[in-house]
Amino acid sequence: MRDRWWLAPALALFVSALAPASPSAAPAAPAFHVKLLDSGTVVDSRELIGKKVVVLRFQASWCKPCIREAAALSRLADRYRERGVEVIAVHVEDTAADVRRFLHAHRTTYAVTLDPKLAIGNRFGAKGTPYTIVVDRKGEIAARLAGESAPTKLPKILDAALVVTPSRKL
Repeated sequence: MRDRWWLAPALALFVSALAPASPSAAPAAPAFHVKLLDSGTVVDSRELIGKKVVVLRFQASWCKPCIREAAALSRLADRYRERGVEVIAVHVEDTAADVRRFLHAHRTTYAVTLDPKLAIGNRFGAKGTPYTIVVDRKGEIAARLAGESAPTKLPKILDAALVVTPSRKL
């Protein structure tokens, strides 16, 4: 047995190589506190953790892709609202009057807030408009979508974020 002293460490190394790597957690989303444009309701992201999946859509009234996708984003917000998804459009570098005209012209159904100086956008690393962030129920960033096509990509992302994994009993 003395000539097999290497067997136990080698076996341990082999078993550890086969073990699945521990999944790394997604980055935590920065906390945000916003006042919705027309209702005046205050949304604190920390109160949504464990309750809602949040879609933050950084957009602007002057953004042509944002205008093109406004109706699709409204349909998506309506479709997922009852399933626990909160869609909040964060209008960057915009005035309240311009945003209200945008909302009226496109009959949007999602919540809207203003970020005229990019305070929230910079915290989330928004790169232009449109820029979409999905924050899961754990408060972690589940997806970042730059540019157009978020309304077509979001259903798959949201469906995955809404899957509840049953707790394991030990």
